[in-house]
Amino acid sequence: MSCTLCETRKPRRSCPGVRGEICAPCCGAEREVTVTCPFECEYLQEARLHERAPNLKEEDIPNLDIEVTEAFLHQNDPLISLSSRILLETAFAVPGAADRDVQEALESLVKTLRTLQSGLYYESRPNNPLAAAIHQGFQARMTQAREQMARQSGVHSIRDSSLLGVLAFLQRLALQYDNGRGRGRSFLQFLFSEFADHPDGGGGAPASGAGSPLILP
Repeated sequence: MSCTLCETRKPRRSCPGVRGEICAPCCGAEREVTVTCPFECEYLQEARLHERAPNLKEEDIPNLDIEVTEAFLHQNDPLISLSSRILLETAFAVPGAADRDVQEALESLVKTLRTLQSGLYYESRPNNPLAAAIHQGFQARMTQAREQMARQSGVHSIRDSSLLGVLAFLQRLALQYDNGRGRGRSFLQFLFSEFADHPDGGGGAPASGAGSPLILP
């Protein structure tokens, strides 16, 4: 028997991503590059512990003019949780979606809100169909959440300015979790561990080794 991927070396481990046996070199090289790895994979979990946050410079951070302070994060903690959960559920509903697609969706969502605040409305959707689907799904679910809150309280409790700041924060957080792999889902795994509804009440998947950094201007 030979490795499912290289078809040369002897397989050493079972890969749930390809549903076959692969060798250790292919596991390291193709993990989240050509193989979409499920969060529960023990080798992915081990790799997460050694991932390092990218060394971002100020010019690498988009929408830095949107002020996101510690006080803002504290005041908008419920909205951060809601937005993160919606973002996670929306991304999971798009087959093949990875962190890069989420980043594109967040950028388009920020652009759309910026345009709305200027007095115009223009839906700025990405050309990437996966990112576009996440964008559309997020908009739809957030609209439903706003309508439900309005019915319950009688007022629209989510301000566009607050949502814009939350989306900018999530965009910066996503950059901090970018592991540089095309199918990388380190950011989504972090959201899953923090915001998904788990039967045991705890995280069903480990957070990335990058920790939980906050990029503030």
